[in-house]
Amino acid sequence: MRLALVFNPFKYKLHEENLRIVQRYFGLFPPLSLAWVAAIAERAGHEAVIIDARTLRLTPEQVLKQLKAFRPDLLGFMMTTYMFRETLQWAAYLKENLRVPVVLGGYNLRVYPRESLMNHVADFGCVNSAFYTLPALLKEMEGGRRFDDVPGLVYKRNGEVIVTPPYPVMESFDDYPNPARHLLPNELYAEFPTERRNFTVMVTSKGCPMGCLFCEAGRTPYNPRSPQTVVDEIQECVERFDIHEIDIFDYEFLIDRKRVMAIFKEMQRRNLDVIWACRARIDSVDEELLREMKAAGCNRIYYGIESGVQEILDRVNKGITLEQIRETIRLTKRMGIRALGFFLIGSPGETRETIKQTLKFAKELDLDYVQFSKLTAKPLTPLWKQLVEETGRDYWKDYILGLTEEKALPRPWTDLTNEEIDRLTKKAYVSYHRRPGFLLRSTLKCRSFEEFRRKFLAFLEMIFRQEEISTPDEDFEAYHDRVVERKYYRKVSKWSLPF
Repeated sequence: MRLALVFNPFKYKLHEENLRIVQRYFGLFPPLSLAWVAAIAERAGHEAVIIDARTLRLTPEQVLKQLKAFRPDLLGFMMTTYMFRETLQWAAYLKENLRVPVVLGGYNLRVYPRESLMNHVADFGCVNSAFYTLPALLKEMEGGRRFDDVPGLVYKRNGEVIVTPPYPVMESFDDYPNPARHLLPNELYAEFPTERRNFTVMVTSKGCPMGCLFCEAGRTPYNPRSPQTVVDEIQECVERFDIHEIDIFDYEFLIDRKRVMAIFKEMQRRNLDVIWACRARIDSVDEELLREMKAAGCNRIYYGIESGVQEILDRVNKGITLEQIRETIRLTKRMGIRALGFFLIGSPGETRETIKQTLKFAKELDLDYVQFSKLTAKPLTPLWKQLVEETGRDYWKDYILGLTEEKALPRPWTDLTNEEIDRLTKKAYVSYHRRPGFLLRSTLKCRSFEEFRRKFLAFLEMIFRQEEISTPDEDFEAYHDRVVERKYYRKVSKWSLPF
Protein backbone atom coordinates (compact mmCIF):
# COMPACT_ATOMS: atom_id res chain seq x y z
CA MET A 1 0.00 0.00 0.00
CA ARG A 2 1.01 3.62 -0.58
CA LEU A 3 0.46 5.92 2.41
CA ALA A 4 0.70 9.70 1.95
CA LEU A 5 0.96 11.81 5.10
CA VAL A 6 0.31 15.56 4.92
CA PHE A 7 1.23 18.17 7.51
CA ASN A 8 -0.80 21.22 6.59
CA PRO A 9 -0.17 24.89 7.44
CA PHE A 10 -2.34 26.54 10.07
CA LYS A 11 -3.09 30.03 11.33
CA TYR A 12 -3.29 31.38 14.83
CA LYS A 13 -6.36 30.38 16.82
CA LEU A 14 -8.12 32.48 19.44
CA HIS A 15 -8.18 29.52 21.83
CA GLU A 16 -4.39 29.04 21.78
CA GLU A 17 -2.16 29.50 24.80
CA ASN A 18 0.48 31.66 23.14
CA LEU A 19 0.37 35.14 21.73
CA ARG A 20 0.25 35.39 17.94
CA ILE A 21 3.79 36.70 17.62
CA VAL A 22 5.19 34.09 19.98
CA GLN A 23 3.43 31.32 18.08
CA ARG A 24 4.79 32.72 14.85
CA TYR A 25 8.42 32.89 15.94
CA PHE A 26 8.73 29.98 18.35
CA GLY A 27 9.84 27.71 15.55
CA LEU A 28 9.28 25.30 12.71
CA PHE A 29 9.32 21.78 14.06
CA PRO A 30 9.29 18.48 12.18
CA PRO A 31 5.95 16.63 12.30
CA LEU A 32 7.42 13.88 14.43
CA SER A 33 4.15 12.00 14.88
CA LEU A 34 3.78 11.63 11.11
CA ALA A 35 7.43 10.56 10.85
CA TRP A 36 6.69 7.74 13.31
CA VAL A 37 3.58 6.75 11.40
CA ALA A 38 5.61 6.60 8.19
CA ALA A 39 8.30 4.50 9.88
CA ILE A 40 5.69 2.08 11.25
CA ALA A 41 4.16 1.73 7.78
CA GLU A 42 7.55 1.19 6.14
CA ARG A 43 8.51 -1.47 8.65
CA ALA A 44 5.27 -3.29 7.81
CA GLY A 45 6.31 -3.38 4.14
CA HIS A 46 4.39 -0.40 2.78
CA GLU A 47 5.54 2.75 0.98
CA ALA A 48 5.14 6.14 2.65
CA VAL A 49 5.70 9.79 1.87
CA ILE A 50 5.44 12.88 4.09
CA ILE A 51 4.63 16.29 2.65
CA ASP A 52 5.40 19.00 5.21
CA ALA A 53 3.33 21.69 3.55
CA ARG A 54 3.68 24.01 6.52
CA THR A 55 7.46 24.18 6.46
CA LEU A 56 7.70 24.16 2.68
CA ARG A 57 4.89 26.76 2.41
CA LEU A 58 2.99 24.71 -0.14
CA THR A 59 -0.52 25.44 -1.35
CA PRO A 60 -3.17 22.72 -1.51
CA GLU A 61 -2.76 22.71 -5.28
CA GLN A 62 1.00 22.14 -5.02
CA VAL A 63 0.48 19.30 -2.55
CA LEU A 64 -2.15 17.76 -4.82
CA LYS A 65 0.31 17.77 -7.72
CA GLN A 66 2.88 15.87 -5.66
CA LEU A 67 0.29 13.41 -4.42
CA LYS A 68 -0.95 12.67 -7.93
CA ALA A 69 2.59 11.69 -8.85
CA PHE A 70 2.81 9.42 -5.78
CA ARG A 71 -0.65 7.83 -6.32
CA PRO A 72 -1.51 7.05 -2.68
CA ASP A 73 -3.97 4.41 -1.53
CA LEU A 74 -4.56 6.22 1.77
CA LEU A 75 -4.19 9.82 2.98
CA GLY A 76 -3.14 10.46 6.57
CA PHE A 77 -3.34 13.61 8.71
CA MET A 78 -2.32 14.46 12.27
CA MET A 79 -5.26 16.00 14.12
CA THR A 80 -4.83 18.39 17.01
CA THR A 81 -7.99 19.76 18.57
CA TYR A 82 -6.75 23.33 18.07
CA MET A 83 -6.28 22.91 14.31
CA PHE A 84 -9.06 20.41 13.61
CA ARG A 85 -11.06 22.52 11.16
CA GLU A 86 -8.11 23.62 9.03
CA THR A 87 -6.77 20.08 8.79
CA LEU A 88 -10.23 18.84 7.85
CA GLN A 89 -10.43 21.43 5.06
CA TRP A 90 -7.12 20.24 3.61
CA ALA A 91 -8.21 16.63 3.87
CA ALA A 92 -11.51 17.40 2.15
CA TYR A 93 -9.83 19.13 -0.80
CA LEU A 94 -7.25 16.39 -1.35
CA LYS A 95 -9.72 13.56 -0.89
CA GLU A 96 -12.15 15.07 -3.40
CA ASN A 97 -9.43 15.28 -6.04
CA LEU A 98 -7.66 11.98 -5.33
CA ARG A 99 -10.66 9.80 -4.50
CA VAL A 100 -8.86 7.89 -1.75
CA PRO A 101 -9.86 7.31 1.90
CA VAL A 102 -8.60 9.48 4.75
CA VAL A 103 -7.22 8.29 8.09
CA LEU A 104 -6.79 10.64 11.06
CA GLY A 105 -4.49 10.27 14.03
CA GLY A 106 -3.19 12.41 16.83
CA TYR A 107 -4.16 13.80 20.18
CA ASN A 108 -7.69 14.80 19.19
CA LEU A 109 -8.62 11.17 18.45
CA ARG A 110 -7.81 10.25 22.06
CA VAL A 111 -10.32 12.79 23.33
CA TYR A 112 -13.05 12.71 20.70
CA PRO A 113 -12.75 9.51 18.62
CA ARG A 114 -16.38 9.38 17.48
CA GLU A 115 -16.85 13.11 17.01
CA SER A 116 -13.72 13.29 14.85
CA LEU A 117 -15.39 11.06 12.23
CA MET A 118 -18.78 12.78 12.28
CA ASN A 119 -18.05 14.50 8.98
CA HIS A 120 -17.99 13.57 5.30
CA VAL A 121 -14.17 13.63 5.09
CA ALA A 122 -12.64 11.17 7.54
CA ASP A 123 -12.98 7.44 6.89
CA PHE A 124 -10.71 6.02 9.61
CA GLY A 125 -9.04 7.14 12.81
CA CYS A 126 -6.41 5.77 15.18
CA VAL A 127 -7.69 6.20 18.72
CA ASN A 128 -4.28 6.09 20.38
CA SER A 129 -1.03 4.93 18.84
CA ALA A 130 -0.57 3.84 15.23
CA PHE A 131 1.80 1.09 16.41
CA TYR A 132 -0.75 -1.74 16.25
CA THR A 133 -3.60 0.00 14.43
CA LEU A 134 -1.93 1.19 11.22
CA PRO A 135 -0.30 -2.09 10.07
CA ALA A 136 -3.56 -3.94 10.74
CA LEU A 137 -5.58 -1.29 8.87
CA LEU A 138 -3.30 -1.39 5.82
CA LYS A 139 -3.47 -5.20 5.80
CA GLU A 140 -7.27 -5.15 5.80
CA MET A 141 -7.35 -2.51 3.07
CA GLU A 142 -5.22 -4.82 0.93
CA GLY A 143 -7.48 -7.80 1.38
CA GLY A 144 -10.44 -8.75 3.55
CA ARG A 145 -11.46 -5.27 4.75
CA ARG A 146 -12.56 -6.73 8.08
CA PHE A 147 -12.13 -3.46 9.94
CA ASP A 148 -13.71 -4.84 13.11
CA ASP A 149 -10.51 -6.87 13.49
CA VAL A 150 -8.31 -3.75 13.55
CA PRO A 151 -7.51 -2.77 17.18
CA GLY A 152 -8.01 0.82 18.30
CA LEU A 153 -9.71 1.89 15.07
CA VAL A 154 -12.54 4.34 14.48
CA TYR A 155 -14.39 3.84 11.21
CA LYS A 156 -17.77 4.20 9.56
CA ARG A 157 -20.07 1.29 8.82
CA ASN A 158 -23.45 1.95 7.20
CA GLY A 159 -23.47 5.51 8.49
CA GLU A 160 -22.57 4.49 12.05
CA VAL A 161 -19.26 5.42 13.72
CA ILE A 162 -17.64 2.28 15.17
CA VAL A 163 -14.81 2.22 17.73
CA THR A 164 -13.01 -1.11 18.02
CA PRO A 165 -11.38 -2.31 21.26
CA PRO A 166 -7.70 -1.42 21.74
CA TYR A 167 -4.92 -3.96 21.42
CA PRO A 168 -4.95 -5.96 24.69
CA VAL A 169 -1.32 -5.14 25.48
CA MET A 170 0.02 -1.60 25.69
CA GLU A 171 2.84 -1.11 23.21
CA SER A 172 6.37 -0.55 24.45
CA PHE A 173 7.71 2.76 23.21
CA ASP A 174 11.11 1.10 22.98
CA ASP A 175 9.77 -1.13 20.18
CA TYR A 176 9.00 1.82 17.91
CA PRO A 177 11.24 2.33 14.89
CA ASN A 178 13.09 5.63 14.71
CA PRO A 179 11.03 8.37 13.04
CA ALA A 180 11.32 8.45 9.24
CA ARG A 181 13.43 11.60 9.07
CA HIS A 182 14.58 10.60 5.59
CA LEU A 183 11.16 11.81 4.42
CA LEU A 184 11.54 15.29 5.98
CA PRO A 185 13.31 18.54 4.95
CA ASN A 186 15.59 18.44 8.01
CA GLU A 187 17.65 21.43 6.86
CA LEU A 188 14.64 23.78 7.28
CA TYR A 189 13.71 23.14 10.89
CA ALA A 190 14.63 25.47 13.75
CA GLU A 191 13.26 26.94 16.95
CA PHE A 192 13.68 30.37 18.47
CA PRO A 193 16.96 29.74 20.37
CA THR A 194 18.48 27.40 17.72
CA GLU A 195 22.26 27.72 17.43
CA ARG A 196 23.30 24.93 15.05
CA ARG A 197 22.06 23.21 11.92
CA ASN A 198 20.52 20.84 11.14
CA PHE A 199 17.94 20.89 13.94
CA THR A 200 15.32 18.35 14.97
CA VAL A 201 13.16 17.32 17.90
CA MET A 202 13.00 13.98 19.72
CA VAL A 203 10.62 12.27 22.10
CA THR A 204 12.21 9.64 24.33
CA SER A 205 9.27 8.86 26.62
CA LYS A 206 5.50 9.01 26.75
CA GLY A 207 3.37 10.06 29.69
CA CYS A 208 4.09 11.74 33.02
CA PRO A 209 3.29 10.60 36.56
CA MET A 210 2.96 14.16 37.91
CA GLY A 211 -0.43 15.83 38.38
CA CYS A 212 -0.20 19.46 37.26
CA LEU A 213 -3.69 20.92 36.93
CA PHE A 214 -3.13 22.36 33.43
CA CYS A 215 -1.34 19.44 31.73
CA GLU A 216 -3.02 16.83 29.51
CA ALA A 217 -0.30 14.27 30.27
CA GLY A 218 -0.70 14.38 34.05
CA ARG A 219 -0.87 10.97 35.71
CA THR A 220 -0.63 9.09 32.40
CA PRO A 221 1.48 5.91 32.14
CA TYR A 222 5.20 6.58 31.85
CA ASN A 223 6.54 4.69 28.82
CA PRO A 224 10.25 5.38 28.12
CA ARG A 225 12.66 4.25 25.43
CA SER A 226 15.84 2.59 26.70
CA PRO A 227 19.12 4.55 26.95
CA GLN A 228 20.61 2.45 24.13
CA THR A 229 17.65 3.16 21.82
CA VAL A 230 17.72 6.89 22.63
CA VAL A 231 21.44 7.31 21.95
CA ASP A 232 21.21 5.17 18.80
CA GLU A 233 18.58 7.58 17.48
CA ILE A 234 20.74 10.57 18.36
CA GLN A 235 23.69 8.99 16.56
CA GLU A 236 21.49 8.33 13.52
CA CYS A 237 20.46 11.99 13.53
CA VAL A 238 24.09 13.13 13.55
CA GLU A 239 25.57 10.67 11.09
CA ARG A 240 22.72 10.11 8.64
CA PHE A 241 20.94 13.48 8.65
CA ASP A 242 23.73 15.89 9.56
CA ILE A 243 21.76 17.05 12.61
CA HIS A 244 23.76 18.86 15.28
CA GLU A 245 21.07 20.28 17.55
CA ILE A 246 18.16 18.42 19.14
CA ASP A 247 15.31 19.55 21.38
CA ILE A 248 13.93 16.70 23.48
CA PHE A 249 10.17 17.21 23.76
CA ASP A 250 9.42 14.78 26.60
CA TYR A 251 6.94 16.15 29.12
CA GLU A 252 9.59 15.53 31.79
CA PHE A 253 12.84 14.14 30.40
CA LEU A 254 14.58 13.75 33.76
CA ILE A 255 11.86 11.90 35.69
CA ASP A 256 13.88 8.64 35.76
CA ARG A 257 17.30 9.62 37.06
CA LYS A 258 18.95 6.24 36.46
CA ARG A 259 17.77 6.16 32.82
CA VAL A 260 18.92 9.66 31.92
CA MET A 261 22.27 9.23 33.65
CA ALA A 262 22.82 6.16 31.46
CA ILE A 263 21.90 8.26 28.40
CA PHE A 264 24.38 10.99 29.37
CA LYS A 265 27.20 8.53 29.99
CA GLU A 266 26.62 6.80 26.66
CA MET A 267 26.52 10.12 24.80
CA GLN A 268 29.82 11.08 26.38
CA ARG A 269 31.33 7.72 25.45
CA ARG A 270 30.31 8.09 21.80
CA ASN A 271 31.44 11.75 21.69
CA LEU A 272 28.65 12.78 19.33
CA ASP A 273 28.87 16.19 17.64
CA VAL A 274 25.52 17.50 18.88
CA ILE A 275 24.07 19.95 21.38
CA TRP A 276 20.65 19.44 22.87
CA ALA A 277 17.90 20.88 25.04
CA CYS A 278 15.13 19.37 27.14
CA ARG A 279 12.15 20.15 29.33
CA ALA A 280 12.47 19.46 33.04
CA ARG A 281 10.87 20.00 36.40
CA ILE A 282 12.61 22.26 38.85
CA ASP A 283 12.89 19.46 41.42
CA SER A 284 14.37 16.91 38.99
CA VAL A 285 17.92 18.25 38.88
CA ASP A 286 20.89 18.52 41.19
CA GLU A 287 24.54 19.45 40.75
CA GLU A 288 25.72 15.97 39.75
CA LEU A 289 22.97 15.51 37.17
CA LEU A 290 23.56 18.95 35.64
CA ARG A 291 27.29 18.27 35.39
CA GLU A 292 26.66 15.06 33.45
CA MET A 293 24.10 16.79 31.24
CA LYS A 294 26.58 19.51 30.36
CA ALA A 295 29.30 16.96 29.59
CA ALA A 296 26.83 15.16 27.28
CA GLY A 297 26.14 18.32 25.27
CA CYS A 298 23.13 19.91 26.98
CA ASN A 299 23.17 23.65 26.39
CA ARG A 300 19.71 24.71 27.60
CA ILE A 301 16.89 23.47 29.81
CA TYR A 302 13.28 24.62 29.62
CA TYR A 303 11.93 24.68 33.16
CA GLY A 304 8.24 24.70 34.00
CA ILE A 305 8.21 27.50 36.58
CA GLU A 306 4.64 28.74 35.95
CA SER A 307 4.43 31.45 38.64
CA GLY A 308 6.41 33.57 41.08
CA VAL A 309 3.68 33.25 43.72
CA GLN A 310 3.77 30.23 46.02
CA GLU A 311 0.01 30.17 46.53
CA ILE A 312 -0.57 29.86 42.78
CA LEU A 313 2.06 27.12 42.43
CA ASP A 314 0.18 25.20 45.09
CA ARG A 315 -3.17 25.73 43.37
CA VAL A 316 -1.94 24.25 40.09
CA ASN A 317 -0.32 21.28 41.90
CA LYS A 318 3.25 22.03 40.83
CA GLY A 319 4.74 20.60 44.01
CA ILE A 320 7.71 23.02 44.03
CA THR A 321 8.72 26.07 46.04
CA LEU A 322 10.11 29.46 45.07
CA GLU A 323 13.35 28.64 46.90
CA GLN A 324 13.72 25.42 44.93
CA ILE A 325 13.32 27.42 41.73
CA ARG A 326 15.99 29.92 42.74
CA GLU A 327 18.45 27.19 43.66
CA THR A 328 17.87 25.16 40.48
CA ILE A 329 18.34 28.18 38.22
CA ARG A 330 21.48 29.17 40.12
CA LEU A 331 22.96 25.67 39.72
CA THR A 332 22.00 25.49 36.04
CA LYS A 333 23.75 28.76 35.26
CA ARG A 334 26.80 27.75 37.28
CA MET A 335 27.15 24.65 35.11
CA GLY A 336 27.13 26.79 31.96
CA ILE A 337 23.67 25.66 30.79
CA ARG A 338 21.14 28.21 29.61
CA ALA A 339 18.05 28.34 31.79
CA LEU A 340 14.74 29.05 30.07
CA GLY A 341 11.46 29.41 31.92
CA PHE A 342 7.84 28.66 31.07
CA PHE A 343 5.32 30.85 32.92
CA LEU A 344 1.52 30.82 32.96
CA ILE A 345 -0.69 33.89 33.11
CA GLY A 346 -4.28 33.46 34.26
CA SER A 347 -3.92 30.64 36.78
CA PRO A 348 -6.52 30.00 39.50
CA GLY A 349 -6.54 33.01 41.81
CA GLU A 350 -4.48 35.15 39.40
CA THR A 351 -4.68 38.93 39.82
CA ARG A 352 -2.83 41.91 38.42
CA GLU A 353 -0.70 41.90 41.54
CA THR A 354 0.28 38.23 41.24
CA ILE A 355 1.27 38.80 37.60
CA LYS A 356 3.50 41.67 38.72
CA GLN A 357 5.07 39.38 41.32
CA THR A 358 5.67 36.67 38.70
CA LEU A 359 7.32 39.15 36.33
CA LYS A 360 9.49 40.49 39.14
CA PHE A 361 10.46 36.93 40.06
CA ALA A 362 11.35 36.09 36.45
CA LYS A 363 13.58 39.16 36.26
CA GLU A 364 15.20 38.20 39.54
CA LEU A 365 16.03 34.76 38.11
CA ASP A 366 17.47 36.49 35.00
CA LEU A 367 16.63 33.61 32.71
CA ASP A 368 18.06 33.44 29.18
CA TYR A 369 14.58 33.25 27.72
CA VAL A 370 11.04 33.24 29.08
CA GLN A 371 7.72 32.19 27.63
CA PHE A 372 4.56 33.64 29.12
CA SER A 373 1.51 31.59 28.09
CA LYS A 374 -2.16 32.05 28.84
CA LEU A 375 -3.50 29.24 31.01
CA THR A 376 -6.13 27.45 28.93
CA ALA A 377 -8.38 24.51 29.73
CA LYS A 378 -6.90 22.10 27.19
CA PRO A 379 -8.69 18.81 26.48
CA LEU A 380 -8.13 16.02 29.03
CA THR A 381 -6.67 18.36 31.66
CA PRO A 382 -8.23 18.61 35.14
CA LEU A 383 -9.06 22.25 34.37
CA TRP A 384 -10.98 21.17 31.26
CA LYS A 385 -12.97 18.62 33.23
CA GLN A 386 -13.74 21.26 35.85
CA LEU A 387 -14.83 23.77 33.18
CA VAL A 388 -17.16 21.26 31.50
CA GLU A 389 -18.75 20.40 34.84
CA GLU A 390 -19.24 24.04 35.85
CA THR A 391 -20.54 25.33 32.51
CA GLY A 392 -22.34 22.23 31.26
CA ARG A 393 -20.69 22.74 27.85
CA ASP A 394 -17.68 21.24 26.16
CA TYR A 395 -16.27 23.93 23.89
CA TRP A 396 -13.73 21.61 22.27
CA LYS A 397 -16.36 19.03 21.32
CA ASP A 398 -18.63 21.73 19.91
CA TYR A 399 -15.68 23.21 18.02
CA ILE A 400 -14.76 20.05 16.15
CA LEU A 401 -18.43 19.35 15.44
CA GLY A 402 -18.80 22.83 13.94
CA LEU A 403 -21.37 23.90 16.55
CA THR A 404 -19.51 26.95 17.86
CA GLU A 405 -17.33 29.73 16.57
CA GLU A 406 -13.63 29.96 17.31
CA LYS A 407 -13.16 31.89 20.56
CA ALA A 408 -11.08 32.17 23.69
CA LEU A 409 -12.28 29.85 26.44
CA PRO A 410 -13.68 31.27 29.68
CA ARG A 411 -11.45 31.28 32.75
CA PRO A 412 -13.84 31.22 35.71
CA TRP A 413 -10.99 30.48 38.13
CA THR A 414 -9.76 34.11 37.90
CA ASP A 415 -11.50 37.49 38.04
CA LEU A 416 -9.32 38.75 35.17
CA THR A 417 -11.04 38.96 31.79
CA ASN A 418 -9.57 37.27 28.73
CA GLU A 419 -8.74 40.69 27.29
CA GLU A 420 -6.84 41.62 30.45
CA ILE A 421 -4.93 38.33 30.37
CA ASP A 422 -4.01 38.90 26.72
CA ARG A 423 -2.80 42.41 27.43
CA LEU A 424 -0.90 41.52 30.59
CA THR A 425 0.77 38.52 28.91
CA LYS A 426 2.15 40.72 26.16
CA LYS A 427 3.16 43.39 28.67
CA ALA A 428 5.12 40.77 30.61
CA TYR A 429 6.98 39.70 27.45
CA VAL A 430 7.89 43.25 26.51
CA SER A 431 8.89 44.26 30.04
CA TYR A 432 11.16 41.24 30.44
CA HIS A 433 12.89 41.34 27.07
CA ARG A 434 13.37 45.09 26.55
CA ARG A 435 15.77 45.53 29.49
CA PRO A 436 19.07 46.95 28.12
CA GLY A 437 21.23 44.46 30.03
CA PHE A 438 19.18 41.51 28.82
CA LEU A 439 19.23 42.74 25.22
CA LEU A 440 23.01 43.15 25.28
CA ARG A 441 23.65 39.71 26.81
CA SER A 442 21.18 38.06 24.44
CA THR A 443 22.87 39.66 21.43
CA LEU A 444 26.35 38.64 22.55
CA LYS A 445 25.20 35.04 23.04
CA CYS A 446 23.91 34.73 19.45
CA ARG A 447 25.89 32.08 17.60
CA SER A 448 24.81 32.98 14.07
CA PHE A 449 23.26 35.69 11.97
CA GLU A 450 20.06 33.64 11.71
CA GLU A 451 19.71 33.38 15.49
CA PHE A 452 20.17 37.14 15.81
CA ARG A 453 17.68 37.81 12.99
CA ARG A 454 14.96 35.67 14.56
CA LYS A 455 15.32 37.35 17.93
CA PHE A 456 15.58 40.86 16.52
CA LEU A 457 12.51 40.58 14.28
CA ALA A 458 10.46 38.91 17.00
CA PHE A 459 11.40 41.71 19.40
CA LEU A 460 10.41 44.40 16.87
CA GLU A 461 7.04 42.81 16.24
CA MET A 462 6.41 42.33 19.95
CA ILE A 463 7.12 46.01 20.59
CA PHE A 464 5.39 47.62 17.62
CA ARG A 465 2.75 45.15 16.46
CA GLN A 466 -0.65 46.19 17.80
CA GLU A 467 -2.49 42.89 18.05
CA GLU A 468 -6.11 42.50 18.99
CA ILE A 469 -5.89 39.03 20.40
CA SER A 470 -9.59 38.68 21.11
CA THR A 471 -10.54 38.94 17.42
CA PRO A 472 -9.39 37.00 14.33
CA ASP A 473 -6.43 38.40 12.43
CA GLU A 474 -6.80 37.28 8.84
CA ASP A 475 -4.07 39.54 7.43
CA PHE A 476 -1.38 38.60 9.91
CA GLU A 477 0.47 36.47 7.35
CA ALA A 478 0.56 39.39 4.90
CA TYR A 479 1.71 41.76 7.61
CA HIS A 480 4.47 39.39 8.64
CA ASP A 481 5.64 39.03 5.03
CA ARG A 482 6.10 42.78 4.80
CA VAL A 483 8.04 42.95 8.05
CA VAL A 484 10.33 39.97 7.50
CA GLU A 485 10.89 40.48 3.76
CA ARG A 486 11.53 36.82 3.11
CA LYS A 487 12.89 37.22 -0.39
CA TYR A 488 15.58 39.61 0.82
CA TYR A 489 16.73 37.29 3.58
CA ARG A 490 16.80 34.28 1.30
CA LYS A 491 19.34 36.17 -0.79
CA VAL A 492 21.38 37.03 2.28
CA SER A 493 21.72 33.49 3.60
CA LYS A 494 20.90 30.01 2.43
CA TRP A 495 19.90 29.21 5.99
CA SER A 496 17.02 31.70 6.06
CA LEU A 497 13.83 30.27 7.50
CA PRO A 498 10.26 30.70 6.31
CA PHE A 499 9.21 32.39 9.57
